[in-house]
Amino acid sequence: QRVHVLPQTVLYVADAETFSGHEDCHEQKKARKRNSKETAIALENLLPKRCQVLGLVTPGIVVTPMGSSSNQPQEIEEGEAGFALLFPKIDGVKIHTFHFSKDSKNRVFDESKFAEAGLKNNPDLRVVLLFGYNSWKSGATRFLHQIVNPLNEKSIILAGGQVESFTSLTSENNNAQPGDACGVVGLAFSGPQIQSATVLLDQDVADERTAEAAMQRLKAANIPEHNTIGFMFACVGRGYRHYKTKRNMEADAFRKFFPTVPLFGFFGHGEIGCDRIVTGNFVLRECNDIKDDLLHGYTTVMTLIHLGSTK
Repeated sequence: QRVHVLPQTVLYVADAETFSGHEDCHEQKKARKRNSKETAIALENLLPKRCQVLGLVTPGIVVTPMGSSSNQPQEIEEGEAGFALLFPKIDGVKIHTFHFSKDSKNRVFDESKFAEAGLKNNPDLRVVLLFGYNSWKSGATRFLHQIVNPLNEKSIILAGGQVESFTSLTSENNNAQPGDACGVVGLAFSGPQIQSATVLLDQDVADERTAEAAMQRLKAANIPEHNTIGFMFACVGRGYRHYKTKRNMEADAFRKFFPTVPLFGFFGHGEIGCDRIVTGNFVLRECNDIKDDLLHGYTTVMTLIHLGSTK
């Protein structure tokens, strides 16, 4: 008997070439290039109308084919690639999208928007995946600091990076499109059963031994590995160039220590994250001591998100 589960939240990521792509024209013998908006609309039309969709375009992709733990995760730095994660309704877990765009008229970000997005005054908040876009625009880095710094609490996992652009952002409260502005989009995961951890692979991690040492730190967090997803957010300057032509180094290291956890992510233009653990029975609290440095370049952030035990 087939069981069909409708997605409530979808995160899809593709490289720019895949997302633009080409399509055959019946009126013309040659193919024409699709624009990203056409592709985004076509993808959104395949999903339920009330589904939250976040779509990102990045320079490179990290993917476990078909999401099966039996498949080897792959770092695809060139060539067409992409993936989509479809989250159904999960008991005890709330996943929602958010979007903050830079207001050219105001230099100071209105932090009341955090509460509106469920990122403040939310005792069940556990993980926030953040993605900056149009980072080349003037003021983009400063704006990213304005978003990240107030959320920098020890009891929340923050992870993500800078992408080329975002192509889809649909929800009941948020259907804004990027245009020429810069800003931050993301997914927030809330629920007392969620556990998560991140590790940062800095510039000194440049061979198999040091990459595996970082994965050992992640393993030591003791995050349950069933019903868990791995994310890898890496700089475009890493990959096989950083490891002196050896490909798939970091994905292979992850696989060695987490053979049953599928890994997804991308190569981008800057990374968000640090060494941090949020495990069971954790109560959200304000962090008053020294803040972690969360914004990096030429690094990789590895993240585990455990969505609770499956029935």
